[in-house]
Amino acid sequence: MPGYQVKIDAFNIDGVADLQIRSLLDNDQFADPAGAAEALGISSAQWPLFGQVWPSGLHLAAAMAVRPMPDGERILEIGCGLALASLVCHRRGAEVTASDIHPLAGAFLLENLRLNELAPMRYCHGDWSEDAAVTAGGAPNVRGRFDLIIGSDVLYERDDGGALAASIEKHALPRCELLIVDPNRGNRSAFGKRMAGLGFEFSEVLLSAQVGRPDYRGRLMRFVRS
Repeated sequence: MPGYQVKIDAFNIDGVADLQIRSLLDNDQFADPAGAAEALGISSAQWPLFGQVWPSGLHLAAAMAVRPMPDGERILEIGCGLALASLVCHRRGAEVTASDIHPLAGAFLLENLRLNELAPMRYCHGDWSEDAAVTAGGAPNVRGRFDLIIGSDVLYERDDGGALAASIEKHALPRCELLIVDPNRGNRSAFGKRMAGLGFEFSEVLLSAQVGRPDYRGRLMRFVRS
């Protein structure tokens, strides 16, 4: 037994066929018998967060379902969790790499690909604090540069050292687009200033009510360097 309980839900996202998503039953689940998550700095309270479909992730998936997908575009999702937005891109035929620090994110992605009868998709260990020697589940670290980098609710820490912006710059092509859905956390201003310093121009769209979450408030932040 894995030590945690799961559920499977269907998600209807306009523009793509329904997706079956295996997730953790709730936020009370926890299993780290070998200490893999602890070695990566993931506490027991943080452990189940990867395994839920969050409102910001749904908004990002919805945006990717209708966004044009140019031929040859390379996409990286950072902090993917259950990788719903990556699965939407993949279903639409895009070349996408999902990445997360959690040691079980890759295994959940593999199962969700199977549930939806989708072809294999690239998954990498993504720790933007540093290119650490410790990785999760044998997945390789993120390598290479991308045309589009996406993420949802990744501005949850102050990040005084600018590690996230530095990691994005490391994997961004000279001409690059960045899409971040943020549920109005207080760290977006400092992040925006760092991205401006890297030559990115900023725009945003305010997001509000969502099915099942009428109280949701957030924004789709777009950074473009051309």
